[in-house]
Amino acid sequence: MPRTRVKICGITRPDDARQAAWFGADALGLVFYPPSKRAVSPAQAAVIVSVTPVFVSMIGLFVNPDKKDVRDALRQVRLDCLQFHGDEDAAFCESFGLPYMKAVRVKPGQDGLAADPLQEASAHPNASAILLDAFDARQAGGTGKQFDWTVARRCVEQCNVPVVLAGGLKAANVAQAITQVRPWALDLSSGVESEPGLKDPEKLQEFFKEVNRVCI
Repeated sequence: MPRTRVKICGITRPDDARQAAWFGADALGLVFYPPSKRAVSPAQAAVIVSVTPVFVSMIGLFVNPDKKDVRDALRQVRLDCLQFHGDEDAAFCESFGLPYMKAVRVKPGQDGLAADPLQEASAHPNASAILLDAFDARQAGGTGKQFDWTVARRCVEQCNVPVVLAGGLKAANVAQAITQVRPWALDLSSGVESEPGLKDPEKLQEFFKEVNRVCI
């Protein structure tokens, strides 16, 4: 099976960036959303980027930002891709001239099953990827919650863009996530942390060990 790509999100310390890259992260996520416990300023992000190997992609995460805030971050930080986790429309996401991922938070339907996010994903035909995450009314991403992966598998089969799976991923379930969903990439934060914003080297190592075991 081809190796599934991995993004470690919510990086707040240079050492965590180095360790995640060492263990095999393809991308690192920097959160530019002040209410988040994993938020960093553009100045902090620039330091993290400066110690990260050049072949690791840097992703900037925003939630319903003003255009000015995104542009301020881009002036100070080398970002390869943007990730929008709010209600941003396609025109807004495309206005910065960079590839972007659009997060779709999967809500339970009236029957208790997860609602199909394909319609929302179709509103972003030029996105480089669609990221599927569990819905939480109190926070956007980083919840540690898992949603119905049969919905994710259906999106992988029917979406015209790569699908990134997020939500409750950790070493104990990543093998099932890869084999059941077959996503283009995985995105996780809390599953490799000792506390919000602080990555745990042992959890990182165990997670990538499982990914490499499955993707051989």
